[in-house]
Amino acid sequence: MKRIFHILIAMAALTACKQDLDLKPFDKLSPANAFNTEKDLQLYANSFYLILPTGTDISRSDALSDYLVGRTISNYIYGTFSSTQASGWSWANLRKVNYFLEHVGQAKITDEARNHYIGLARFFRAWFYFEMVKKFGDVPYYNKTLGVDDPDLYKGRDPRTLVMDSVLADIDFACTNIRNTKDNTASQVTRWVALALKSRICLFEGTFRKYHPQLNLSATADAWLTEAVDAANLVMTGNQYRLLTSGAADKNYRNLFINETPNNTEIMLAAVNSKSLRVFNDANWYWTSATYGGRYSFTKTFINTYLKTDGTPFTAQAGYNSIPFVTEVKDRDLRLKQSIRLGDYTRDGAAAPPDFTYTYTGYMPIKVAVDSKATDGVAENFNSLPIIRYAEVLLNYAEAKAELGTFSQADWNATIALLRQRAGITAAPFPAVADTYLQQNYFPQITDAALLEIRRERGIELALEGFRYDDLLRWRTATLLEKQYDGMYVPALNTLMDLNEDGKMDVCFVTTIPADKVPGVYYFLIDNVQFKLSGGTSGNLILFDNLERKFEDYKYFYPIPYNEIILNSNLGPNPGWPN
Repeated sequence: MKRIFHILIAMAALTACKQDLDLKPFDKLSPANAFNTEKDLQLYANSFYLILPTGTDISRSDALSDYLVGRTISNYIYGTFSSTQASGWSWANLRKVNYFLEHVGQAKITDEARNHYIGLARFFRAWFYFEMVKKFGDVPYYNKTLGVDDPDLYKGRDPRTLVMDSVLADIDFACTNIRNTKDNTASQVTRWVALALKSRICLFEGTFRKYHPQLNLSATADAWLTEAVDAANLVMTGNQYRLLTSGAADKNYRNLFINETPNNTEIMLAAVNSKSLRVFNDANWYWTSATYGGRYSFTKTFINTYLKTDGTPFTAQAGYNSIPFVTEVKDRDLRLKQSIRLGDYTRDGAAAPPDFTYTYTGYMPIKVAVDSKATDGVAENFNSLPIIRYAEVLLNYAEAKAELGTFSQADWNATIALLRQRAGITAAPFPAVADTYLQQNYFPQITDAALLEIRRERGIELALEGFRYDDLLRWRTATLLEKQYDGMYVPALNTLMDLNEDGKMDVCFVTTIPADKVPGVYYFLIDNVQFKLSGGTSGNLILFDNLERKFEDYKYFYPIPYNEIILNSNLGPNPGWPN
């Protein structure tokens, strides 16, 4: 009997042990325990934000553009670029979103809450595919997770129409179902942010289809442009955001980029950086260091597009290309002095004229860097940078309306006129005559005076925020990347120049570096190979004319990486790119 008792105890112990072994470990997540509550969904959805660009991404996002020149030229337009150098064919973020969408249904929450989180997931899937289509054109569309034996791993690319229709469906769901409470931290996706992204997506797709007739999609362009107008209009009439105008007129614009706390008056979504949390970007190091940074500066051709404060084109005056730097930067659109070093600009209380150890053209950007020198040599900037802001929504609305042929005086007053008033421009009438400078130097195919001014405004307002290359792609004007790089006007060689009128000489352009240098002066060597003056011994700086730049038509679509085609031959190369 005693023996039987011990056997029963042992059997009970074994049963209990087996039950313990069957329990799921407390420190491991599985679909069964990761998608049950709203907090579970929020925790998972927070990972989607890693899809968005960081502050560092934003600070250097316009490196490939027609209005900047730096110490190197992208081999995409200079030299040889092939599919073996291509990158970006990554699908991990998409799998993360699709996995969430496959399991969100098991959460024990209200339908409103569930649809909010589904909307967030579909917002980020729309973002993901929008970026992929902009880069590659046709791509495979997946709305499910793939197992290792799923035959769709090796399917070909789906048509642009299928993918972008799916993007539109995703962003529409997001706009309808994401909660519309304004996020004052500018760190969370709300309905307003989704509407702004929709205006961006639809403007891109509508104009891309319009200006790329070889796609045979021109007939559908207006439908996308109308969607852009409607989305932007909802933001504009929602009264949640407006342009920042409450501070000093010559600081409002730049204050959107140099503060740790995003200004939620205008900024809708930001790459939020934090000193206390040690979340940083490297903007100062990148925009001040001649070795770490790209030495990027604006071209003279682009600087010429900034209007005078009375609203007239700078280029309407005779001899506009031969006006000395200290004179040309005066009485201009206030965004100019908030975008480049000029006049009374200081750093740590000391005068800071254009620094030719960094700049090539004289037009040295300051827009996304801060004025303190403390982070010039370290990646520890904690200024937050906008990802989406209200000014872009106004520009999206204006351009889409102009492309549809419905842009009116009232539309002008609600968009471009507001941006110019914020910039200190005293007169901003509806344009009656097409600007010949813009036509001759940028958009010879555009005759609509208002559309030209909208494109001018977009270039200036959104400079250095990562829009320019995408704009060139959708307008089919990427041959502007071949334009000559020009810089400030140099009255004469071997002449000391004071660029900020503080009585101290800053730079001298020479053909031979003198033995006796004036302290504090940078001697810029005109070697007549890489660096020239347009008039020989005077004129505008001409840079890197010895390096031919070429943007062939097939480059409007990035190559599918060679290794990916080897793994899946059904993908095929983009037209014009070798296998």
